[in-house]
Amino acid sequence: MDCDALFSVETPAYIVDEKRLIENLEILRDVSEKSGCKILLAQKAFALPSLYPLIGKYLDGTTASGLFEARLGFEEMGKETHVFCAAYKEAEFEEITKICDHISFNSFSQWEKFRETALRSGKSCGIRINPECSTQGKAIYDPCAPKSRLGATISQFREDLIDGLEGLHFHTLCEQNSDALVKTLAAVEEKFGRFLPRMKWVNFGGGHHISRRDYDRQTLIETVVRFREKYKTDVYLEPGEAIAYQAGYLTATVIDIVQNEVDIALLDVSAACHMPDVLEMPYRPPLWGSGLPGEKRCLYRLTGSTCLAGDIIGDYSFDQPLEPGSRLIFEDAVIYSFVKNNTFNGMPLPSLAVLKTDGTVKTVRKFNYDDFKGRLS
Repeated sequence: MDCDALFSVETPAYIVDEKRLIENLEILRDVSEKSGCKILLAQKAFALPSLYPLIGKYLDGTTASGLFEARLGFEEMGKETHVFCAAYKEAEFEEITKICDHISFNSFSQWEKFRETALRSGKSCGIRINPECSTQGKAIYDPCAPKSRLGATISQFREDLIDGLEGLHFHTLCEQNSDALVKTLAAVEEKFGRFLPRMKWVNFGGGHHISRRDYDRQTLIETVVRFREKYKTDVYLEPGEAIAYQAGYLTATVIDIVQNEVDIALLDVSAACHMPDVLEMPYRPPLWGSGLPGEKRCLYRLTGSTCLAGDIIGDYSFDQPLEPGSRLIFEDAVIYSFVKNNTFNGMPLPSLAVLKTDGTVKTVRKFNYDDFKGRLS
């Protein structure tokens, strides 16, 4: 790892590794070509418009969770633009029909409300289904959890309203292997199988960790091929993490060190502001050159500098003591990070940069006080 190149941008900074991004995209393109499916960028996980022309060389388009993401994909990549929203607003729906190729609805009440407008636009419409098949243990990320608001269960499915619908959409996975898809698809076919021959496309959603080293891509390919041949439908995948998995960093600097039973390093990055999933998942982000507690001789609790008592990134050990001015590099840090960050406590937003394949770093965007103030007034 070329630390000097990464630290050429003032911290804090998110830095996308273009070489690793391309490696992920090549894997996804290979899956698409071998299975016959189409793969979309889920912008909710990663959205850096300056890289959309590159991503568009490998993928079929973008998928969005609302109008603003849809506009971003439409304007910056210009390929297929798909949208699913749990509840569309009347004031936005007309514009959505102008820029989106596929529009998926969360409920039959939404489909009834917008059906005429959607069909008049000539765009392909679908309904999200809930196969009620949980394959993961994180309830906050489980659309099949009890009392879920996402997708129509089979008991809620309205066959009398199916005319005009060309697709079914399900999204149930989170950072999972292909075995979870196989299990989910069995539930989809068992409950909704009689409707599948009437569809032109089925969207398998996201959460497929396709670019992870241990991911069983052959099973994914065989599963998609079988489904396409059986039902004569197009199949879409819309991964987010798989596109930028382990393809970027968040650089940080130690601001101060205090002691209270343990040495505590306060950084210019914050879990609460810059790494929200650290608190939501929760998880311990990988940090270059560090170890687990007890693995190396110097132990520190790394924290943000906000007033939130729980703004804690995690406990890490190092070969050498940290001191104010020490530089740190968090890895796998560009997924669900800058798309979710915030300026709580007036914390500055990290810069956005790209580590190019030639080893140079290009800063895409720097943020300042006006960006903070502009969100408040």
